[in-house]
Amino acid sequence: MSWNGNDNKDPWGREAPPEIDEVIKKAKERINSIFGGGSSSEGGSSGGFSMKNFTWIFVGLILVYVTLGIYQVEQAERSVVLRLGKFQEIKGPGLHWNPVIVDDWTVVDVVRVRPHRHDALMLTKDENIVDVTVSVQYQIADPKKYVLDIRDADASLAQATESALRHVVGGSIMDDALTTGRELIAQEVRTRLQSYLNRYSTGLEVLIVNIEDSSPPNQVQEAFDDVIKAREDEVRARNEAETYANGLVPEARGEAQRMLQDAEAYREQVISEAEGDAARFNLLLAEYQKAPEVTRNRLYLDSIQAVMSNSTKVMIDVEGGNNILYLPLDKIAQSARGVEELNIPSTSNSSTSIRDLTNQVIEEIRRRNRQEERR
Repeated sequence: MSWNGNDNKDPWGREAPPEIDEVIKKAKERINSIFGGGSSSEGGSSGGFSMKNFTWIFVGLILVYVTLGIYQVEQAERSVVLRLGKFQEIKGPGLHWNPVIVDDWTVVDVVRVRPHRHDALMLTKDENIVDVTVSVQYQIADPKKYVLDIRDADASLAQATESALRHVVGGSIMDDALTTGRELIAQEVRTRLQSYLNRYSTGLEVLIVNIEDSSPPNQVQEAFDDVIKAREDEVRARNEAETYANGLVPEARGEAQRMLQDAEAYREQVISEAEGDAARFNLLLAEYQKAPEVTRNRLYLDSIQAVMSNSTKVMIDVEGGNNILYLPLDKIAQSARGVEELNIPSTSNSSTSIRDLTNQVIEEIRRRNRQEERR
């Protein structure tokens, strides 16, 4: 069809588009050439694109479509299936098929433990700065939430870890963050981190939180080492004091127990002696009632003997005079060997009796008195 004989040009002078019949004819000829058909002659067709060829093409397309929808889910994996962009189901391990284009699926590993490590400077409750390194081990607990409810669950876990760590360390003192309180801080971080992840619907479960390292900044490391040494000295001194106390207290208790036992023995001794004296007095009383005079003299002599046997001084009434002699026998016995004027044998001989020594002393005194009277 021409435009008023203008050589297949439109009224504006542009080339007119080809006729529809011509387009269809050219397309048919191209398909025939692809599938082995020859060019059609005028008034007939020699082979070309037939219904059988179309059937084979359709079957091949169906096989390709079915093949593209087959996939394998491993034992540790789960498949989250979406149909037309809406959640359909979660499939477990095995061989599955879903229609492509209609369905979309994402396979996630729900068994593998994923690590995350975070290192940052933290400000403690007592306004000190510590360098804390924490490691987190987690896994996917809810595949649906992990895939659909949040854009990047792993990045959210990293941010939540830092937030929980800063909150817990900020409520602790420096000594706890560096030494004895690290285990408690790790437990609190794990609890708070899990609450954050549940609030964000990440589908993640925190398994282990561990404080790998906590130390002061490098600028104050030397001062902190001095503090650690002082604390160790304090602990050592306390242990030595406790050791000394543990050794002294049992000894003191043993000494106190010994004193109590000695006092108990002394009490028993005094009681026994008192009972013995009482029994002896009762026996003497019975004898006294039988013979008072004899018993009285006997008691007197026994008393004098007991007193004089323990005394080293003797008082002698000299016959024929008014003088009473005082004899310190212990002094005389000590100086007897060095005095030549007194012809007294040595008292070291056990056979010499006190009476013989006394008689010799009396004789020597009388001799000296007669010499003085002659003068």
